Amino acid sequence: MPILNRAAQMQEEVAGWRRHLHQTPELNFDVFQTAGFVTEKLTAFGCDEVVTGLGKTGVVGIIRGRKGDGPTIGLRADMDALPIDEITGKPWASTVRGKMHACGHDGHTAMLLGAAKYLAETRNFAGTVAVIFQPAEEGGGGGNEMVKDGMMERFAIEKVFGMHNMPGLPVGQFAIKPGPIMAATAEFTITVKGRGGHAAMPHGTIDPIVIASQLVGALQTIASRSTDPVESVVVSVTKFHAGDAYNVIPESAEIAGTVRTLKKEVAKKSEERIRALCAGLASAFGATIEVDYDPNYPVTFNHAEETVFAGDIAADIAGDSHVHRAIQPVMGGEDFSYMLEARPGAFIFIGNGDSAGLHHPAYDFNDEVIPHGMSYWVKLAETALAT
Repeated sequence: MPILNRAAQMQEEVAGWRRHLHQTPELNFDVFQTAGFVTEKLTAFGCDEVVTGLGKTGVVGIIRGRKGDGPTIGLRADMDALPIDEITGKPWASTVRGKMHACGHDGHTAMLLGAAKYLAETRNFAGTVAVIFQPAEEGGGGGNEMVKDGMMERFAIEKVFGMHNMPGLPVGQFAIKPGPIMAATAEFTITVKGRGGHAAMPHGTIDPIVIASQLVGALQTIASRSTDPVESVVVSVTKFHAGDAYNVIPESAEIAGTVRTLKKEVAKKSEERIRALCAGLASAFGATIEVDYDPNYPVTFNHAEETVFAGDIAADIAGDSHVHRAIQPVMGGEDFSYMLEARPGAFIFIGNGDSAGLHHPAYDFNDEVIPHGMSYWVKLAETALAT
């Protein structure tokens, strides 16, 4: 099955929805306008149920097939934007200062809305499709909140599928792999407390800047010297704050950053090494070092059977040569991981073409992707729920 004719015909309509959402980005759980837009559309499409307020501001639309009873599958899109000033200059650029859809969640939402409209019109399946629109993917854990709200049990969802655009992958192509496809994430804040004093008399101080600087270098040994070279781990220091004057050594310094891993044992070892390095440097310099370590999203882990199924659906749309079934894992995090911990399923990437990278102020979702994404969702639903 190539791209659906109906999906191609709907491209401009769906692109219009996408561009509207792009102009009005919202952050985290505060996606009230976006959720309202989604709710209005799902109601107009004639969904059997439209449930709001799941996971605080999530929306679920229920579409029952006309071919009899069957299981329920979930199809998920994310709705939130990022705290970035847009520089695309597009006619549909963000109208909200300091906020933009720099990850394509506007496109994800629009494509799933397009698929929902088609599925509500045709209902050519046996069972039920739950279209899931999730808030707060960008660090807020909205997927986890929806799961904790009992979404899977409430709608008897048996399997769940997600999709994300990928810049650099040509339009019309897909990428997937079984097992870990995106990393577990953790965030750390390390506070070095020394003894301040005059910058011209450093011997009377315990300089937290020097200690924190040593620590930044030492943390890099977690990947280079503490982890098996064939394993994957990223430790990045992304913040360093200390001091306010040219001639004063401050009392404290703070560094913060992120850890990304693909295995629980590597994640555990990384945290242990961070704490051990801090304890060692504190002892060596006579300082106090406090570590605030916060494990965040778990690994996004694709289930084997569902990954093969999703790859086959993508091949029906794009041709087998345009589906990359052994993509290297991406070390970014994704809170669809919580839904995959709750139910079997798979997460797939769809090509966004030669665009700026995700989370870049020049990024824009490619509207040429829309018919491919819509066709994937429709084919997946109709095949998974075939009589």
